Order: sequence, then C-alpha cells, then structure tokens
Amino acid sequence: GRLGGQLRVLPGAVIGWDMSAALALGDALGVPPLAMAELLPVIEAVMVAKLNEQMERPDG
Repeated sequence: GRLGGQLRVLPGAVIGWDMSAALALGDALGVPPLAMAELLPVIEAVMVAKLNEQMERPDG
C-alpha cells in the first residue's frame, strides 16, 4: 500500500504506522481530517495484528 514504507517496527514486530506520514497522505488525497481521526486508528490496529500474525508463521 501507499504507507508500506512508513511502518514503525521493533525487532520482530510491527507496532504501527508513522501517523505523521499517514495524516499527510490522507490530506494530499483529500480525506477529511475527521474521517482520518476516526478511521486510521482502527485500520492501523488491523494492519498491525495481521502483519504480526504473518511474521509469526513459519512460512511468513
């Protein structure tokens, strides 16, 4: 995705997006600030959970 290079990571785990980059991208795409404030944390939580699940799999 568009924020793929903007991940915050620790050894062995993804902890989230760089929210400054996420907000700047949303602004550039014309996403209303209220929508970003409501949606980004929810989307980020799912992304973090799924990426960490994938990293834990032997074939990940």
